[in-house]
Amino acid sequence: MKVAKAKGRLRGKAPKLSAAQETHLVGLYRAGQHTTAELAELFSVGRSTVYRAIQRAGEPRVARSRP
Repeated sequence: MKVAKAKGRLRGKAPKLSAAQETHLVGLYRAGQHTTAELAELFSVGRSTVYRAIQRAGEPRVARSRP
């Protein structure tokens, strides 16, 4: 790890979504046509990844409704 850090290659885990994908995901969320579960399936990521992307975009917290 010391060698990798010295070479500037120690950065942690790669993001699941690219910047373009995250922008597209947030746009679909703002349109209101898809649930977070549908977006997670569409982008092949977990719902928590969808929630984090929405939060990073400055959206208010996602409200969950109970039946």
